[in-house]
Amino acid sequence: MLGEMDEILNLTLELIEASQAHEQYRDIECINLIASEGIKSPAVKEMLRLCMDLESRYAEGENDLEGHVKVRYYQGQKYITKIENCAADIIKNLFKCSWTDVRLVSGTHANLATFKGLSLATKNKKMVVTPLSCGAHISHDYAGLAGRVLGLEMIDHAYDVREMTIDTDKSAQIIRAAKPGIITFGGSLFLFPHPVKELRSVADEVGAYIAYDAAHVLGLIAGGAFQDPLREGADFVTASTHKTFPGPQGGVILADAKSSSVEDAIKWVQHAVFPLSTSNTHLARLPALGVAALELKLFGAELAKQTVRNAQVAGQYLYEHGVKVLGEHKGFTMSHQLAVDVREYGGGKKVAQDLEEANIILNRNLLPYDDQNNRENPSGIRIGFQDVTRRGFKEGDIKYLCDLMLKVIKGTRKPQEVKEEVIAFRKQFNKIEYGFNSLEEVVKHLKNIVGK
Repeated sequence: MLGEMDEILNLTLELIEASQAHEQYRDIECINLIASEGIKSPAVKEMLRLCMDLESRYAEGENDLEGHVKVRYYQGQKYITKIENCAADIIKNLFKCSWTDVRLVSGTHANLATFKGLSLATKNKKMVVTPLSCGAHISHDYAGLAGRVLGLEMIDHAYDVREMTIDTDKSAQIIRAAKPGIITFGGSLFLFPHPVKELRSVADEVGAYIAYDAAHVLGLIAGGAFQDPLREGADFVTASTHKTFPGPQGGVILADAKSSSVEDAIKWVQHAVFPLSTSNTHLARLPALGVAALELKLFGAELAKQTVRNAQVAGQYLYEHGVKVLGEHKGFTMSHQLAVDVREYGGGKKVAQDLEEANIILNRNLLPYDDQNNRENPSGIRIGFQDVTRRGFKEGDIKYLCDLMLKVIKGTRKPQEVKEEVIAFRKQFNKIEYGFNSLEEVVKHLKNIVGK
């Protein structure tokens, strides 16, 4: 028994020390360029800290066509109901839609509920998706959630590698031939808008719903800096709430109940949320979700514009210094991401590892023309700029960061040498921009706006 407790003590100490070390390492000493990771404001973090009891509670039940609580199957729900309804209404106001479901615990969960609900509504298991090799999320694919869990039959959109987006005319032919129940847009490598508006009429021809995975670009959509999928014809938008949308980890689904067919589909999607795919909906994140949505309502346009601008400046700078950045003839990107071919410098795995040694964190990534069986060392890296933008990076800072990256990528300096410069540079950005420093500041700001 003594030996066992000694092991548990050592494990506990390691757990605590690793947790403390992580906070120092990733939040203080590293520059984060992972495209799927956002950063919360002090006010959002404060709201999360307020919700320790809420983190322990359940709220199973049904919602209505406004995304409000209709019935709950537990007692003690009177404040939980207000919290969920308020968070839903702030989200609806931000995205100018009539319905949302905020109960999703991740973007993948949002996809699960949406794909399942729409397949039940259409009684059609065919779904047209962006190829996984061209940027779709694994949850869209036959090898992931959509195929192995839901049993959907995936048919690929035609993809234009040069344009780095879906080929409208060829995809229209594919949709007409396949007659799917669901047409999906969006993805994880997502540089340019997808042709939602252009293919809306084709979806109507075959009786398909359009689902748009906005996990990566939700904050850009909120800020008006990317396409607006609901206005362009998407029936449902799924997303994470912790990438360009700088909130707590979680998921959301959006829709406009603009027709009886969409209302019917909403009911099926809600059924797929509960009871089919969730019980505990991680309630403690909902107040923080509302605060993050409010920040985007007030500061989202400026944040989104600067995020895209930083990505484009980085693309141009890296390209001018001899690195192959995809989408050059279109300005490299219209989102927060860049796709960079680093085969000349050893491939995506080597470059990502070298940059990690220099405390610059990003990920290797398959490019559309890669051998799909070579996932361990693809040609590309994916770079995201939402985190550094919120920390206050402007164009000049981005160019300096690119200089640091180029030294590592081209091997002109050792990663460990560049690491010291990275840590020193990172220390210059200790505030979060485009948000609030406290909940008190939130209330004071809103009262000033309404004149109270």
